[in-house]
Amino acid sequence: MARGDQQRGEGGPRRDRRDRNAPEERVDSDIVEKLVHINRVAATVKGGRRFSFAALMVVGDQKGRVGFGHGKAREVPEAIRKATEEAKKTMVRVPLRESRTLHHDGYGRWGAGKVMMRAAPPGTGVIAGGPMRAVLETLGVQDVVAKSTGSSNPYNMVRATFEALKVQSSPRQIAAKRGKKVGDILGRRADGASAPDALEG
Repeated sequence: MARGDQQRGEGGPRRDRRDRNAPEERVDSDIVEKLVHINRVAATVKGGRRFSFAALMVVGDQKGRVGFGHGKAREVPEAIRKATEEAKKTMVRVPLRESRTLHHDGYGRWGAGKVMMRAAPPGTGVIAGGPMRAVLETLGVQDVVAKSTGSSNPYNMVRATFEALKVQSSPRQIAAKRGKKVGDILGRRADGASAPDALEG
């Protein structure tokens, strides 16, 4: 048996073989960092082509704050560092119901990418794919049903997801805006109205 085969047999599959499409997760104190996408780009210059790497990162505290950033550099670690710094600067706060799901349905669009997200009961889990899952998990959502249509470009999907999250409103925000009590807003939800109706009515 060859030495390489023996090492592989003892230690299982090789570690350097990983799914390039799967988000890579890193935890930095209270901030969770996820590498959503990395792409090699080339710039044509006088002497030929110069290669660099572009990274798309999503960061969040899993308590209602999330941000994304894009970085480009000659080396992968530097591109990830730049993207992470930009993501931390652009973090936004999204109100969550019971710290586990959305308050109401949300729709977002960026370019040709369109996403739809719906609140879900406990135990549903995060039903979303690719870049959307990375954003929702770092945000701290535990139960949600999401669907993306149109472009599958990770940049478009992440931006469309943020557009959908920006329109999220809590009953407290709606009550303050209308000069009503939170109970008046939530009363309609208890009567059988859906969450969006309770927030819009």
